[in-house]
Amino acid sequence: LHLRSLPMALFIVLVVCLSCLILFSLWNRRHAKGKLPPGPTPLPIIGNILQLDIKDIAKSLSILAKDYGPVFTVHFGMKPTVVLCGYEAVKEALIDRAEEFSGRGSYPVIDHIFQGLGMIVFWGNVLGLIRSPCDPTFLLSCVPCNVIVSVIFRNRFDYGDEKFHSLIHYFHENFRLVSTPWIQLYNFFPSLHYFPGSHNELFKNIANQKKFIMEKVKEHQESLDINNPQDFIDYFLIKMEKEKHNKQSDFTMDNLIITIWDLFSAGTETTSTTMKYGLLLLLKHPEVSAKVQEEIERVIGRDRSPCMQDRSRMPYTDAVLHEIQRYINLLPINLPHTVTQDVKFREYIFPKGTEIMVSLTSLLYDEKEFPNPQKFDPGHFLDESGNFKKSDHFMAFSAGKQALINYSLINIFINSVLFKPPRVITEK
Repeated sequence: LHLRSLPMALFIVLVVCLSCLILFSLWNRRHAKGKLPPGPTPLPIIGNILQLDIKDIAKSLSILAKDYGPVFTVHFGMKPTVVLCGYEAVKEALIDRAEEFSGRGSYPVIDHIFQGLGMIVFWGNVLGLIRSPCDPTFLLSCVPCNVIVSVIFRNRFDYGDEKFHSLIHYFHENFRLVSTPWIQLYNFFPSLHYFPGSHNELFKNIANQKKFIMEKVKEHQESLDINNPQDFIDYFLIKMEKEKHNKQSDFTMDNLIITIWDLFSAGTETTSTTMKYGLLLLLKHPEVSAKVQEEIERVIGRDRSPCMQDRSRMPYTDAVLHEIQRYINLLPINLPHTVTQDVKFREYIFPKGTEIMVSLTSLLYDEKEFPNPQKFDPGHFLDESGNFKKSDHFMAFSAGKQALINYSLINIFINSVLFKPPRVITEK
């Protein structure tokens, strides 16, 4: 019986091997017209997945950059992706040749959420929370979320509102889920969509958020005064009515819902996370807090709120805000870009549609630009005279046409907190 089954087993192995070879051949043919940079040798179907730490892809790419240089190719599954590391390569692509590298790459879990609608969003890896007598997570989430709420829904939420609590809880959970190894695998192998996994929980959370947003939109439809629009939703609904006969219009109900969700997701979690770790760093470094406090009281005082004109007179505070964002490295790897046409980049040729992945860590932790980058030091952004020193390496949220802009909100909020140097909190 065993001998009879042997030919069948060999046949199955042969079919599998042949299928792999065919897929590998198609894979190579797809990119034959280009000349992509060298990189680790991929395996058929799974690519370089075995050479990457799914829990920390940014670290894996940094290690590969030591062997292959600042421009190399990594295969995520069957998809080749060009990785850019270091300031020179990133600047050349995203700033000097911004138009050619302005395409938005594929990120399956987000593609499924947006389905071609909405604005550009971003995600990041959340650093682990430390224990403290007071956990300000919810409060820090409420602040940026309520700012966005006031623009979209006209009125702010009360901090005790249960629906508001649920909305913020979903954002926290979503941010955690998109950083898990399973979601990274999902993006490499989108066919995992049909299997059980945490992506189902993510999509369920987003469905509940969309339901909440839809309820708010219906309230606006009932109270809409076209002669007196009050917020973002009112203006969008008026534009929808004007273009209701235009089948190509982007002003649709589906796009309104996903755009509102997009604004919340992009502006809430990343801003609150940056503020949270900013406060933790200031607590850990009381000498920095004291200098910031002295500068705030000297320039602004306690009788007014800060304004943008104060920024140029507060070089140390400005340096601290930049160092916080550099140090926490919230987005180690930006969402993928694509080239919008065939591009000759250095000695390589990227065919139109080639995906580009940028390692922001390689810029923010560049030892040549920021000596001892593992140390929190506002001096990284100060010159010898104590004046603020701008760094071209500072790309906390990417650069070029796909750069992300919640940077100002973070700065304005932290600047507005007039605090005293914290007292030392003992174990007791």
